[in-house]
Amino acid sequence: MEHDTERVTLARLPSGVEIATTVHTYEGSDDGPTVYVQAAQHGREVNGTEVLRRVHDRLTTGDADSVGADSELVGRIVAVPVADPLTFDRVSYTTPEQLDSVNPNMNRVWPGDSEGTLHERMAARLWEYAGEADAIVDLHTGSPDMLTHVVFMEGHEESRAMAEAFGTDLLLSEEAGDDADEEWAARDFGGKLRVAANQEGIPTITPELAFNKQIVESAVETGVVGTLNVFRHLGLLDEPVEPNGDPTLARNHLGRVTADDSGLFRADPDHAVGDEVEEGEHLGTLYDPTTFEVLQEARADRDGILYSLALESTVAAGDSLLNVAWQRE
Repeated sequence: MEHDTERVTLARLPSGVEIATTVHTYEGSDDGPTVYVQAAQHGREVNGTEVLRRVHDRLTTGDADSVGADSELVGRIVAVPVADPLTFDRVSYTTPEQLDSVNPNMNRVWPGDSEGTLHERMAARLWEYAGEADAIVDLHTGSPDMLTHVVFMEGHEESRAMAEAFGTDLLLSEEAGDDADEEWAARDFGGKLRVAANQEGIPTITPELAFNKQIVESAVETGVVGTLNVFRHLGLLDEPVEPNGDPTLARNHLGRVTADDSGLFRADPDHAVGDEVEEGEHLGTLYDPTTFEVLQEARADRDGILYSLALESTVAAGDSLLNVAWQRE
């Protein structure tokens, strides 16, 4: 196997300073599929970057505990540990308004535009690699109050197969375009890398590894095993897929239960992410911190799996309090 790195300019700041990142390429001994893997498209989501560091070590050192001494890489892996250096340096989800007021979120502009705004240009440069791949893994990191899960596009069977190979305890299918609800379009989800890639016929998954802003061993190891499992599933590594959680298949639910008003939210201590809940089940209370008036009793809006429950107590009106996914076959 050969490993090469390339320093790639994604765009330039007004001062002329280059926004650059490193692209790793791993060439196998024989021809095979090309897989594009990236992390830290949102700069506070660092567990994916650590996943790629460990995958790099296991690929390049031939660690017998993971890749296997007799397992030769077939095909090609292209990996970008920091897809968005701007948000990475700010430990943030978006760029400041001064840099890209039109498209502050990079994961809303794929496949990008080489003559567009800063984020559109950055996405377009990375699309030169991603758009040539046979499959894509876009590593993300959810908040500490979110269950680790993998999202794939509804109706894309190879994407689903990749999600099943990756593992985790929850696999979420997402409807898109005309099949999705109004919120999907209102939040510009059509510009996500996962959506743009699937529209081009490239199977793509988005693992959401819990805990942002910190490297957490359980989340990272899930990501390492999952990423290697995708390589195994696609035939890049001649090894069996390893168990990685106890996957439950559900439908991604975008109609979140949100805060009716601003205040303090106390999550019900008897519930945690991963619980199966019933419609109407009480999951927390929002109250006015100055008068103690109860503003809202947060309840599950459907039967399903509780995969997000706000733990940061100070919330503003419209903030997400919880998400419940429909369990499905």
